[in-house]
Amino acid sequence: MAYRDEKLDEEKVFKDPVHRYIHVRDRVIWDLIGAREFQRLRRIKQLGTTYLTFHGAEHSRFNHSLGVYEIVRRIIENFREEPFWNDDERLLCLCAALLHDLGHGPFSHSFEKVFDLDHEDFTRKIILGDTQINAILKRVDPQFPQDVADVIHKTYSNKLVVSLISSQIDADRMDYLQRDAYFTGVSYGHFDMERILRVMRPKEDQMVIKESGMHAVEDYIMSRYQMYWQVYFHPVTRSAEVILSKILHRAKELYFADDFQFKLKPRHFESFFEQEVTLDDYLKLDENVVFYYFHIWQEEDDEILADLCRRFVDRDLFKYIEFDPADQYQQLIELKESFIQAGVDPTYYLEVDSSSDLPYDFYRPGEEEERLPIHLQLPSGELKELSRQSEIVESISGKKRTDHKLYFAKDLIDQLPDDDVSKQRIYDILKG
Repeated sequence: MAYRDEKLDEEKVFKDPVHRYIHVRDRVIWDLIGAREFQRLRRIKQLGTTYLTFHGAEHSRFNHSLGVYEIVRRIIENFREEPFWNDDERLLCLCAALLHDLGHGPFSHSFEKVFDLDHEDFTRKIILGDTQINAILKRVDPQFPQDVADVIHKTYSNKLVVSLISSQIDADRMDYLQRDAYFTGVSYGHFDMERILRVMRPKEDQMVIKESGMHAVEDYIMSRYQMYWQVYFHPVTRSAEVILSKILHRAKELYFADDFQFKLKPRHFESFFEQEVTLDDYLKLDENVVFYYFHIWQEEDDEILADLCRRFVDRDLFKYIEFDPADQYQQLIELKESFIQAGVDPTYYLEVDSSSDLPYDFYRPGEEEERLPIHLQLPSGELKELSRQSEIVESISGKKRTDHKLYFAKDLIDQLPDDDVSKQRIYDILKG
């Protein structure tokens, strides 16, 4: 039997708090799960610093990747007898679903911003490079690794396959909303996924939803909206991300300083500082390693690095206020000047952070980024874009919400003498 078609002697299952069970029967999928590059995802948290806000958010990219695989597996089971579906692409869909987050690094997005990296690029490098993952995929077919990478990169020719893991209603979002809601303990991310899976239908270039399932999709979109503002953009989480970013920036600055030597050479970070990151370097740096350095750096001679690491490890985070940098630009300049006069470095102890989200949108001619809409299939077979049928979705379509916060080390300002002029000036500005 060809490796592509090989089945395990007995179905393997993972007990899962969201989907109850995750079922694996394909030998290829089982081998991919066991690969070292996939096992590494156990050491990358799904929600980065969110565990410092919601203490249950300790789940990993490994959990989520299995969940996305399971949802796609179930969707494909429902598609088996449908026109427009080619079952020859079943394994391709399952592999792409399982491996879609393979390139995430420690603390994902915060880490990427500091070092100008892209986890999607590293996903492709892992799939196409000299890795266990690549060797497994090549056993299916020499072209198979490239096909999997193309699906994840959204360049694969069959857009229906791409839409299963990358669209405005895909397996990726359906898993992380429910999984993140479960582990954070909130109710916002719950929606009727069973109903949505029952009313999904394959078309030539995308999944569509039967009109009778519109209300379940409305619930899904509102769940996503609430999760972003109540969980993903929570100001305490963002405060931790600000400190994390400051630590990495400070460590990088000290690495290039002529008058500073680390007590422990930051060997795992060197290629990141030098912007010469190899795939091997990237795979060796997980959150366990990063935390090790943060603990060590608390004892460094540089007061700023030591203090920032202590804050992150001990959850002694920056305070925050509402602050619009566009309207309050002059105040920000004055704050930075006052921080300097007070002997507090604003580069590391003052930051404006902004978050924004677009809960649902559709393609508008002339815009740079095409957004594939969610289509409803009417009883007649005609397709209608969701916001044309749903007043709820229409009310939020294309409406981008942005939130700005000013984060600062309040305790350092509080420690200043009461008669310190800069201290009084800082608090006058903060009070508006």
